[in-house]
Amino acid sequence: MIGTVYKSTGSWYTVKTESGEIYECRIKGKFRIQGIKSTNPVSVGDVVDFHLETVGDETIGVIHEIRDRKNYIVRKSVNLSKRTHIIAANLDQVFLLVTLNNPPTFTAFIDRFLVTAEAYHVKAILLFNKIDTYTKDELAEIKYLAHTYRKIGYECLGISAITGHNIDKVKALMKGKVSMFSGHSGVGKSTLINALEPGLGLKTASISEQHKQGQHTTTFAEMIDLSFGAQIIDTPGIKGFGIVDMDKEEIGDYFPEFFALKHACKFNNCLHIDEPKCAVKQALEDNEIAWSRYRSYIQMLEGDEDNYRKDSYEDEKK
Repeated sequence: MIGTVYKSTGSWYTVKTESGEIYECRIKGKFRIQGIKSTNPVSVGDVVDFHLETVGDETIGVIHEIRDRKNYIVRKSVNLSKRTHIIAANLDQVFLLVTLNNPPTFTAFIDRFLVTAEAYHVKAILLFNKIDTYTKDELAEIKYLAHTYRKIGYECLGISAITGHNIDKVKALMKGKVSMFSGHSGVGKSTLINALEPGLGLKTASISEQHKQGQHTTTFAEMIDLSFGAQIIDTPGIKGFGIVDMDKEEIGDYFPEFFALKHACKFNNCLHIDEPKCAVKQALEDNEIAWSRYRSYIQMLEGDEDNYRKDSYEDEKK
């Protein structure tokens, strides 16, 4: 039998077949010793082959093969720094919810997320949520941020899950696709899901409560079918993104504006730090590249996993 993984609790997987049947499945132990570096060998969004077994009075599914993934997105494992956690697989796009405050989403977090999406070939869209709560000056900051990322080529939308502002545009982007929602705990993912699909309140409220209790380290993603022909994968709140499985020489390639200039650098292995005739550094001096983006890049090169949330784009605006 073939199905898609809709939910994972770490040891059990909810799998839905094309005909709509749902089975609770386990995996064969061999998956854990096949050299898969992730803490979860099977993730939400995976297409799997499974068979049914009768155990006592109940029938369970046993996953024995994972179909090739077209893509996936990862973060560092919370407790095992050298291992990864696959958040979701087979995505058409990922929406990162960004809030200026309550909670703050710093540019360094946004940039790490975008680099991860670029590295794993997932289209990323930025949703600036809670715009109904901002002052005039704060809205100007949001517009400034959106301009920074639109200039690079990322689609940006200002939305309000509470008032419904631009929710129709989000729906239009989602139709016929598998989308992932991500962002810090508290940015409004559950409220947005409710706005997109009224009636899912109980499900999203329970997810939200888990966020508030700080249980995102043990809570897994879940796929949800929506009535307007879309699927979403809602993820637990994410505190941070560590850069995993990337050489220093390739990090710059996942900054589209850096990659576009790479050919003009004197050295083809230029790290854009202190090399002579560096096109990226020249563009930075000419204000063609955002300083916040360059700071994020340097932090990633240095492997600074602890201090990036202190980053700010205030200096850039001065």
